Amino acid sequence: MKPTIAHLGIAVTDLAAATSFYHDVLHVPYRGPEEVDGARIIHLEFGESEVELLEPMTPDSPIARFLTKRGPGLHHVCYRVADLDAAIVACRNGGYTLIDETPRTGAGGHRIAFLHPNATNGTLIELTE
Repeated sequence: MKPTIAHLGIAVTDLAAATSFYHDVLHVPYRGPEEVDGARIIHLEFGESEVELLEPMTPDSPIARFLTKRGPGLHHVCYRVADLDAAIVACRNGGYTLIDETPRTGAGGHRIAFLHPNATNGTLIELTE
């Protein structure tokens, strides 16, 4: 399997306002909200890929810290790989800094792992199967 883009994560301060643009203006179907890792998430369906709108639930959540530091906008890119465990080993062997040394459960119940943006040219990357 060739890797694909699973989703783009966008940090927002107002989930309802952000969702209304995609739903009311662009007529994009969506699912959610779902609550994971201190964020309320709406999944916007764009064919085989999605856009996740991420609103912090607490002031100390990762999304809240991102918004404080950088403001609303692109938070991460998630790539779908055939074998997450093998991808983590390849990252570790390649010297890439992993935020998640082992897979954990993310949105939608999917197994995920994040790579630190310092290792990936400034982009927070999430891997999933």
